[in-house]
Amino acid sequence: MDSLGHPLRSVLYMPGSNARALEKARTLAADGLILDLEDAVAPDAKALARDQVCAAVAAGAYGRREVAIRVNGFDTAWAKDDIAAAAAAGPDAIVLPKVESAAMVGELEALIEAGGAPATTGMWFMIETPFGVLRAAEIAAASRRATCFVMGTNDLAKDLQAAHTHAREPMLTSLGLCILAARAHGLSIVDGVHNDLQDEDGFLAACIQGRELGMDGKTLIHPKQIAPCNEAFAPTADEIESAHRIVDAFSQAEAEGKGVVVVDGRLVENLHVENARRLIAMKRAIEALEGTGASNDN
Repeated sequence: MDSLGHPLRSVLYMPGSNARALEKARTLAADGLILDLEDAVAPDAKALARDQVCAAVAAGAYGRREVAIRVNGFDTAWAKDDIAAAAAAGPDAIVLPKVESAAMVGELEALIEAGGAPATTGMWFMIETPFGVLRAAEIAAASRRATCFVMGTNDLAKDLQAAHTHAREPMLTSLGLCILAARAHGLSIVDGVHNDLQDEDGFLAACIQGRELGMDGKTLIHPKQIAPCNEAFAPTADEIESAHRIVDAFSQAEAEGKGVVVVDGRLVENLHVENARRLIAMKRAIEALEGTGASNDN
């Protein structure tokens, strides 16, 4: 979940130049949307995409989903115009590609504030280069608007000259360093995309691995990936039942002046209670999101 308690199990990229896709995104069950002005948009469609995306965001038609705009990078001619327009539209977040330093964060923040973005607009950073990974901690700490890391594993694999393996061993060091930095500074973090839309087993395995590593969710490239991703990153019924038993038993133990308690044969301390409460809060946040009718429309 993000800092405001919104689920980020599934975050779907949507091409900003495709008006039909922007409209359809209003009905999809993704927890978050990244409306893209960068990789998914051809150079001659950049201005159109910017206008369409910012108008859609300003209209506020995406319900409780987290809505972010991915702008073009600082090394392009479109970046400053993208950021100014996105700031004025007031999305939940602005996503900057290939973030590699605290200085880049500071430049983005200054442009966002100059563009009149509301205080609620956060900054999501694409971590997709070796320098981005190595400087993840300084990037995470560089701004009060920082709210999320988005792993760009395709570009990262290219720069590392690494293979895309089933178990993603070449990515684990980078993913782990970024998770550490995100958690140390209170940021959310979402995993990179799975490229093969026909590889359903591989996609599910990557989702499970991401959750086990500590990711909040995963970025997606197609609506068909939303449902399995949401399920993989949500607490199971058994986990929620166990969490309630832990919280209830510990509350009773505290009332009796005890600091620990045994639940289901296992010693439970305060750290286990914190995790149990986190799972319960996540379940409630998911139920609140799905109560808008977004969960089954696709």
